[in-house]
Amino acid sequence: MADALIIDACRTPRGIGKPGKGALAHLHPHELAATVLKALVERNDFDTADVDDVVWGTSSQVMEQSGDLGRMAALDAGYDITASGATLDRFCGSGITSANYAAHAVMAGMEDLVVSGGTEMMSLPKQGLLPIGANNPHLQEIHPQSHQGVCADAIATMEGIPRVALDAHAVESQARAAMAIKEGRFDKSLVPVLDHDGVVVLDREEFPRPGTTMESLAALAPSFPRVADHRHAEGAPTYRELINQKYPDLDIGHVHHAGNSSGVVDGAAALLFAGEDYARVNGLTARARVVATANMGDDPTLMLNAPVPAARKVLERAGMTLADVDLFEINEAFAVVSEKFQRDLDLDRDRVNVNGGAMALGHPIGATGAILIGTVLDELERRDLQVGLVTMCAGGGMAPAIVIERV
Repeated sequence: MADALIIDACRTPRGIGKPGKGALAHLHPHELAATVLKALVERNDFDTADVDDVVWGTSSQVMEQSGDLGRMAALDAGYDITASGATLDRFCGSGITSANYAAHAVMAGMEDLVVSGGTEMMSLPKQGLLPIGANNPHLQEIHPQSHQGVCADAIATMEGIPRVALDAHAVESQARAAMAIKEGRFDKSLVPVLDHDGVVVLDREEFPRPGTTMESLAALAPSFPRVADHRHAEGAPTYRELINQKYPDLDIGHVHHAGNSSGVVDGAAALLFAGEDYARVNGLTARARVVATANMGDDPTLMLNAPVPAARKVLERAGMTLADVDLFEINEAFAVVSEKFQRDLDLDRDRVNVNGGAMALGHPIGATGAILIGTVLDELERRDLQVGLVTMCAGGGMAPAIVIERV
């Protein structure tokens, strides 16, 4: 099997994902995605007519984000019309999945040059977006699926992880992100977003709150008690009842809030993959190669627990152990996800999310996986290390994963 080489990775800063408040909120999703697609060309000087496909992740494929954003963004970016594009949805895992699919095509020898990535503008209205399970009563009877925040609280309750531990995790994420920004650790991948007149719209992370303390988090009320008792449709079960349908004795304690949950933001990211022959002939220098990829499903009712088995599966595919991995990136969808990941795998915390995560920086759903791959690659290079593993939870109780190695 051929190697899939990662030539480059880039991303936009993340803007606050609220209409009228975030610096990116007035842009069209095509424009935001085009920013990173253009940057790949400018940074690597390849012919876009050689691009076999643009594989893009976008979770909320409604309104302006519908209609195959990957293809439309490539056209908006000025790519040759022969560069086709596809857009996929694996909920939060879309960005990793887009990279994995791109890598698979190159490794199979079917394609030579593939762009992957993702975009999510969480500031956009979501008319027509249905809850997970799409109001299918038969599916909900078989596999009741709740709101992700209520699931996070349920897992913390089941695992006996107290709020103070989750808040400490969130404070550390903010501190690490602040240090990374101060030291310019994100600069290699960061691409400023410009408007049509060339004026800079955003060139820095907009979401972090570097002054976050245990005291400031303690003052925040839990976010999901009211959500837990909400019915998404008349006559439907509440989100709490959906979990109790499968776990009837579980008395959910609410421990997550805005400070220890992922931030609502807009953002886009892209990766450039090439086969060895194409890279050599066209003078592209590889930064890393894909060692292995994996997908894993877990309990859809709890939704967020698949990253641990996904990490184990991808390491088995790679012929590696946890000790072989220098740096891990696990998306901080909620504090309990990354906290449980580190506890279950007994990881050295100095190897996990070393530059902070989504609690500090935000989680633009379809783009985050691509962002994390670029983040771990940049940090491997900065520290002169070799192997990185990236995974994240996704709706429906799933987790994609990827292991990369510097070359």
